[in-house]
Amino acid sequence: MDSAGIESPPLFENVEINNGNENIAEEDLFVSAQQFPDSSTPLEQNSEPNNKVPLDITTLCLNEENTLETIPINSDALDINNSERMEIESGDQFIDISITESQKIGEGMSAYMAYKVTTKTNMQIFKNREFSALRRFSDFLGLHDKLTDKYLKIGRIIPPAPEKNVLGMTKIKMSNQHENGGGNGNEFVERRRASLERYLNRTAQHPVLVVDPDFREFLESETELPKATNTSALSGAGVMRLFNKVGETVNKITYKMDETDPWFEDKLIHIESLEAQLRKLHTNVENMVIYRRELANLTNGVSRSAAMLSACEDHNSLSKALSLLADTEEKVEALHLEQANTDFFILCEMLKDYLGLISAVRDAFHERTKLFQHWHHAQQMLAKKREVKTKFELACRNDKLDQAATEVLEWEAKVERGQENFDKISKMIKMEMERFEKCRIKDFKAMFIKYLENHLEHQAQLVKYWETFLPAAETIA
Repeated sequence: MDSAGIESPPLFENVEINNGNENIAEEDLFVSAQQFPDSSTPLEQNSEPNNKVPLDITTLCLNEENTLETIPINSDALDINNSERMEIESGDQFIDISITESQKIGEGMSAYMAYKVTTKTNMQIFKNREFSALRRFSDFLGLHDKLTDKYLKIGRIIPPAPEKNVLGMTKIKMSNQHENGGGNGNEFVERRRASLERYLNRTAQHPVLVVDPDFREFLESETELPKATNTSALSGAGVMRLFNKVGETVNKITYKMDETDPWFEDKLIHIESLEAQLRKLHTNVENMVIYRRELANLTNGVSRSAAMLSACEDHNSLSKALSLLADTEEKVEALHLEQANTDFFILCEMLKDYLGLISAVRDAFHERTKLFQHWHHAQQMLAKKREVKTKFELACRNDKLDQAATEVLEWEAKVERGQENFDKISKMIKMEMERFEKCRIKDFKAMFIKYLENHLEHQAQLVKYWETFLPAAETIA
């Protein structure tokens, strides 16, 4: 049996999105996540350059002889102890990223929102201590695509970028206001601004992602970045990405690997349970925000009605009390809106971010499953090649025996390489999950403290409002 007759593995392979354009310029920062990363940007920061260009796992064809040798995991990719140790030992280093301004550029459907990204840091890898850059939303998506392309395949957990909102952005494009979208667009712009800021800061917390050349250029470059056309939902690449996601989903549902590591079994159960409970909490908090805003609207109605009743009341002290009640209810209305914003921006959005992060964790786990599939397929092919070799030996087919022996050696090497890659990504995911759990506890602690402080302040203010009203009620005679 020659190599041309080798059957493909039972996988739902992804479709390559480069459409044959392998010669895309290296300076294009936002090539599709299915294209190969440039060899000049190594997977990790270390002193020895790595000039090997890794292939994308999702486009591997296992009937090629060099498949398992080119799976993009190497010893350099795992040599991150120094970087992560630096994160622990260098407590005096910091990086703070804020998005301070948003502006609408252009008119009509060609308009877009641009955000001023300001970075303050004392990390030596950056050229300045404080710098700013203007970035559009597609730039953020393009950055996420590049980081995912380089690091997800080796088991890194990549913080997800905010999702698109076609309806909200269309309203902004069609509005007449140049700043913040105007009118009803203010809430959409503020929500997106805050989510983009959290995304950048969460990425900057990772000791490897923060020093990535693409991330640093995104923050530091004063020039406009090349437009990330592949992030458009209506582009050809967007359609192909949709097919890829369908293929990934089918593969996740239909393929169940035989897990040999109890740690991964327990962690997957924990992640599934955590996701389910976070989703329930997120839904209830969303409803609470809606109800609190409705309460603010009803309180406004009480204020208006009290003011109108005060105007037609003949009793002087009662009229004054009703007038003060109207003013108090108006203040309470504003307080309810502030509480709703606290519920939304501090608690609700935090829960939404972690639902996205859990999805990123699942993606990393799935990359490990795909490597296991490649390794298992190599084992099956090795068994078939050995059977063919045995048949040729029994039949004394010396003319075919040498080729069969060579193929056996090749597949033995692929099996060994497959196991090595699988062990490496397993180790990487365990390290990433340790970081994830530490950051999760730290983030939730900070969120709870900030959330409770805001609510305590609101409740204290509410007591003051009613204490101010009480004397007017007592003077009614």
